[in-house]
Amino acid sequence: MIGRGATLPEAFAQVALGVFALMADPASVEERDAREVRAHGTAPEKLLVNWLNECLYVMDVEGFAARRVEFSMFALDAAAPGGEPLRLYSRLHGEDIDPTRHIPREIVRGIRAEGATVFEAGNGSEVHVVVQEEGLAGA
Repeated sequence: MIGRGATLPEAFAQVALGVFALMADPASVEERDAREVRAHGTAPEKLLVNWLNECLYVMDVEGFAARRVEFSMFALDAAAPGGEPLRLYSRLHGEDIDPTRHIPREIVRGIRAEGATVFEAGNGSEVHVVVQEEGLAGA
């Protein structure tokens, strides 16, 4: 899965929205509520994988479908004090999953650390992740 954006936060958000779209049609999700998702990491790739797996937890365990992502903090400052130096705080906008409107597409088991890449260039940013998924029975 690939996410692209003018900035690194935009690329992170785009790859997350792509992962969410694997599980439910984003057109069927309304912005009725929000969930906070935070992550930390020692490198941009680890931060990306940790954050996406936290987002999957919100969808899988809390039963929340996301349509939009915003960041209140996106810190890639390795000199920051405390815990792991890279951190982000995000807000997923969407709603609780309604089985009558949010027809499952795929089951996403997680995001693999192997194969995750983060590219920043003058013309934008791009992130790549490997999604562990399985098709639905009867699909």
